[in-house]
Amino acid sequence: MTDVHVSLPPALRRALDLLADPPADPDVSKGYLDLLEAEDDAVPKNTGPIQAAWASPVGSMLYDNAQALSRRLISAWRLPVEWLRIPSGGVALDVGSGPGNVTASLARAAGPDGLALGIDISEPMLQRAVRNEAGPQVGFIRADAQRLPLRDDTVDAVVSTAVLQLVPNPTAALAEMARVLRPGGRLAVMVPTAGPLARFWQQLPNVGAHAFGEDEIGDILEEQGFASVRVKNLGSIQWVRGTNG
Repeated sequence: MTDVHVSLPPALRRALDLLADPPADPDVSKGYLDLLEAEDDAVPKNTGPIQAAWASPVGSMLYDNAQALSRRLISAWRLPVEWLRIPSGGVALDVGSGPGNVTASLARAAGPDGLALGIDISEPMLQRAVRNEAGPQVGFIRADAQRLPLRDDTVDAVVSTAVLQLVPNPTAALAEMARVLRPGGRLAVMVPTAGPLARFWQQLPNVGAHAFGEDEIGDILEEQGFASVRVKNLGSIQWVRGTNG
């Protein structure tokens, strides 16, 4: 093991071994592994006002508090941890981890020998996540959901909550989640849905958020080879679950 590996926090040390192209000199100066120092013009960016608001320091604080309250009071927001069946000592991935509280829940489900990694593009969100949730089994990476930095078949479970609507190409992000998920691994995605009205929302000028139709995500997952895909709508919230075929 190199000196670089030894100097990393334990969770990020393990994460480095899962990367498709690990950096020779990892930047963990802010507590998370930053893999977005150089801009990648090949990956589309969200420049809409909604994304800008959530990515700001004030927005990240408001989102953290609102998300935590919603999970306590609104059953539709609760993470299906038991259904994910994260094996003891397994690896779980939180795509669009925001303030990191979902990532920490995944780590608890994976047990003391497990690992949960949170990936987000927003520096204020990641800074908040590192401050509140980072630990020996919880690490955070700055990367784009449309191009996940992990190798194929490296994680046992993937979660993405209230994030895909902000990703410019959600189909690409779902394909990436499928790629890194091991065969038999489970995926749970939660998004706001406009149901039949989605087609009207999609005609509006870009505000930085996508409106999903009733079966849009489920259809994409089936095209990616997922089995037992289930879609559950709870008001304006939709959960989509599936097992990597």
